[in-house]
Amino acid sequence: MDAQETPIHYQPAHELLKQLEAGTLTSEALTTALLNRIREHNPAVNAVVTLDEQRALASARQADEQRAANAVKGPLHGLPLTLKDTWEVAGIACTAGAPALRDHQPECHADVVQRLEHAGAILLGKTNVPIYATDLQSYNKLFGVTNNPHNPAHTPGGSSGGAAAALAAGMTPLEVGSDLAGSIRTPAHFCGVFGHKPTRALVSFRGHIPGPPGTQSRPDLVEGGPMARNARDLELLLKVIAGPRPAEERSWATDMAPSELKSLDQARVGLWLEDPLCPVERELTEGYQALGKSLAERGALVTDASHPLLSLEHILPAYFNLLGALLSTSLKPAQRRQMKWIARLEPWLKFLSPMTPFVGEYGRGVNQPVYQWMAWSEMREKMRAEIESLFQEVDVLLTPVTPTTAILHDHTHPVFKRRITVAGQPRAYMDQFCWIALATLLGLPATSVPIGRTKEGLPFNVQVIGAPGMDLTTIGFAGLLEEAGLAGFVQPEGI
Repeated sequence: MDAQETPIHYQPAHELLKQLEAGTLTSEALTTALLNRIREHNPAVNAVVTLDEQRALASARQADEQRAANAVKGPLHGLPLTLKDTWEVAGIACTAGAPALRDHQPECHADVVQRLEHAGAILLGKTNVPIYATDLQSYNKLFGVTNNPHNPAHTPGGSSGGAAAALAAGMTPLEVGSDLAGSIRTPAHFCGVFGHKPTRALVSFRGHIPGPPGTQSRPDLVEGGPMARNARDLELLLKVIAGPRPAEERSWATDMAPSELKSLDQARVGLWLEDPLCPVERELTEGYQALGKSLAERGALVTDASHPLLSLEHILPAYFNLLGALLSTSLKPAQRRQMKWIARLEPWLKFLSPMTPFVGEYGRGVNQPVYQWMAWSEMREKMRAEIESLFQEVDVLLTPVTPTTAILHDHTHPVFKRRITVAGQPRAYMDQFCWIALATLLGLPATSVPIGRTKEGLPFNVQVIGAPGMDLTTIGFAGLLEEAGLAGFVQPEGI
């Protein structure tokens, strides 16, 4: 189906922008079409939680007038989109799914939002998240549960679950997510869309909740990044939102290394598909292996990657420790004490119920003094330097995103009582953090790319990881997969 046959709400952002530029489509007409789409399908999906309809339509009319006057603002001029409800937008509620922030209306834009506005984008509304963006499912007491457009009995993931669901349901052409524990990559995987976690610190985080409103410091491990229904749109959006904070523009500018991969037969592809500490559903593993075989048939050099750091035994302790240290700031004293006991009892607790390996290190990270954090952080930096040797041998590393496709809704409390099922066996809920840990810990670019559907009709993605700073290589490789027919978004049935 070419762009002319595709319904307007599923057309790529870059195609919509071409039509806006050519004058065959107006921003007002596009905005109206997407608002109608949201009204039609959002009641069943519950992805969009706040609409700014009147301001969006007024901005669209203004964008059309500016285009007619040859006063185009930037590369997204007149393009409407939604935004994850963790990014502050002046004059619109930003709740991060928390009742305590029900009435929080920021006075200024997040840096990301300012970049979108300078590029000419139009905000339609905000998309749902778990409370304070701290779950791999998207539900909260303010706005309720977001459903997966492919099957409403399943979650779209989290914390950018509303964003991924809105993309999959054709409510928006672009989204900006945020990713600490797979919060871009996992929802993209669960909903069959594209998502990119950028290289460390490539995108400003000021104006994101959490941290608390008004936070100026950059939190460890977490990144903001683009989400879309194709790789070209990921690159388009990343180039808009990437770059220094305003004060830092006085001393440096973004200059991302271009991808040198022009075709699949130029690519050196490493596969890391299995690890004894975190098994993956066989149907997914077989899909990844089939992808590797298809790449080899097209001339790519495909190998089973070998490197000391390609082992969850090496990655997870540092990841969970630093994750615990980061999230400890939001815990109450009683919760910190509870985590201390979990860390102490970890050797015995794993005999009582499934536990993610090294999750006790999370509890130690929550309670450790700063000198211990510094030691773990320095270990992380040495590992980041060490991983460079892998990318001297391969251009991209392909891995799973999570052990399964989109899980069924499960709001059991406390969270540690939740289970996922892998190969018919119960596994700990936090196993969903394992395969995203390498790229998060080491600040590597990672693109989540839809490559198939299971027998049950649920989509699944592969994770494409690159060397630090090689964001355009992982996104470009995703684009080559699309061109070869090995990847791509598939519309949910019946929507």
